[in-house]
Parts: sequence; structure tokens; C-alpha cells
Amino acid sequence: MTPLPKKKHAKARTRTRKAAISFSPPTLVTCSNCKELKVPHRACPHCGFYKQEAKDKKESAKPNGTE
Repeated sequence: MTPLPKKKHAKARTRTRKAAISFSPPTLVTCSNCKELKVPHRACPHCGFYKQEAKDKKESAKPNGTE
């Protein structure tokens, strides 16, 4: 037999707990190279730019040593 709760939880208690669990929209910043929206501290998915160096999207997708 599975364990059961000793007492009933009030609806307010349950709803208060569930109200704290919420999703927030992702933080986005503009790429300094192409001005598209991107996630901060990541390479731009549109142009591949990251900080001062632009990385080729096709070359970065390949594993090292294989062509």
C-alpha cells in the first residue's frame, strides 16, 4: 500500500505554491554584428559572431579532425 497524506492541504496553500512556479521569457540581446536578437554570452545563430571574432557556422559544426 502506498503512503497517503495525514491531513488535507488547503487550496490556498496549493495555489500559493503553484503561483511561485512560473516561466520567464528568455533574456535576449542584439548582436553587435548583424543586429539580430541572440542569447547573451553565446555565438550569434544568424551570423556566427562571438565577441571580437566571427566564426563560420559550417566549420564550427564539424567535429575536429574530420572533413
